[in-house]
Amino acid sequence: MPEQNFDLVVLGGGSGGYATALRAAELGMSVAMIEKDKVGGTCLHRGCIPTKALLHSAEVADSSRDSEHYGVKTTFEGVDIQGVTAYREGIVAKKYKGLQSLVKARGITTIEGEGRVVGGTSVQVGDQTVTGKNLVLATGSYSRSLPGLELGGRVITSEQALQLDFIPKTVAVLGGGVIGVEFASVWKSFGADVTIIEALPHLVPNEEEVLSKSLERAFRRRGINYKLGIRFQSVTQNDQGVVVTLENGETIEAELLLVAVGRGPATAGLGLEEAGIELDRGFVKTNERLLTSVPNMYAVGDIVFGLQLAHRSFQQGIFVAEEIAGQNPVIIDEANIPRITYCEPEVASVGLTEAKAVEKYGADKVSSYDYSLAGNAKSEIIGTSGSIKVVRVKDGPVIGVHGIGTRVGELIGEAQLVVGWEAYPEDIAPFIHAHPTQNEALGEAFLALAGKPLHAL
Repeated sequence: MPEQNFDLVVLGGGSGGYATALRAAELGMSVAMIEKDKVGGTCLHRGCIPTKALLHSAEVADSSRDSEHYGVKTTFEGVDIQGVTAYREGIVAKKYKGLQSLVKARGITTIEGEGRVVGGTSVQVGDQTVTGKNLVLATGSYSRSLPGLELGGRVITSEQALQLDFIPKTVAVLGGGVIGVEFASVWKSFGADVTIIEALPHLVPNEEEVLSKSLERAFRRRGINYKLGIRFQSVTQNDQGVVVTLENGETIEAELLLVAVGRGPATAGLGLEEAGIELDRGFVKTNERLLTSVPNMYAVGDIVFGLQLAHRSFQQGIFVAEEIAGQNPVIIDEANIPRITYCEPEVASVGLTEAKAVEKYGADKVSSYDYSLAGNAKSEIIGTSGSIKVVRVKDGPVIGVHGIGTRVGELIGEAQLVVGWEAYPEDIAPFIHAHPTQNEALGEAFLALAGKPLHAL
């Protein structure tokens, strides 16, 4: 059985895996990256990138319908799903080609096949063994279901939803988190009748409550239906569609049921437990520096419990490569990783919600300001409502920024810097934001918290 040796072996070529490999190669290590499918993983091929391409097509469809409001006459003839698919696949193909070129240019050895940890920092791939001085686990995640809910036929996951060659007339979406509301938003823009089922009291329930309520109002105006605080009970299907039954006895009929109840860690069948790696409900247990229970073995990305975001995986991959290189990188607080939901309207946040801030500091130590986008000229121009909410410690730094509205995801960069650098609103107030921009909404909120509002009372 042939054996290959490297400074670093990375098991998994998705966001976390290839970020680890790229940074490690940059730091002078010899690197092997093992991937059973395509480098880029779920994010590039079945997740972030193709879904955002769909969402952009949906935005164009909505703009075509609403163009007369802006004095532009167009004729909306419908959505060509084959054309949308070609556009989406073209975006993915270009990004994939670019990533392949980058990996090759960095001198990374890519090994195709399924890897299994066989002890220490060795991985078996087919008939060969690949051993590293260090091993990084980055095997990603899969679409979860619920106990007793069998996937198949007209009960689909987001991966199958991306591959549909038709636009359903009616869809039920099980789960009102990020994936659920994004697909609901796309299908509504494409002309479908959509109903979201969420067991918790709000859509995007992990966000600031004021944002969740604002999204619910926006979806109601768009005609997207939702059932909140009601649990799924069962589903039956036939050649025509599905019938979803809720625990209160209510039924929903649709052509398809999208199951969007979260993603699980892809750790089964990898030999992890046999190799002495501690797991917790399938997630790999690590310390704060992402080291597992086995020496010289690390884990990054969706298999590490926490936010399942591609950019969190990037950050963790870079962190681990630098940790192995002895650079002692700074630990990033999970709360300070930006979060964006790309439905219409978008939801974006970084840092603590007001409720979490009160838990941590006490109600008398926290203040906030919620600036309505109705006061923002650029938001009026592009036709969006929404708000920017900033949370601070009284007489202290900004600890949370939360927004809802068209394109607010583009504001999260500044918000991340403010929260990450523990800036005070008084520090930011002198930096007047360019006019007219949506970015001004952040500035206005900071001005208000600094005690000198400009375009607000």
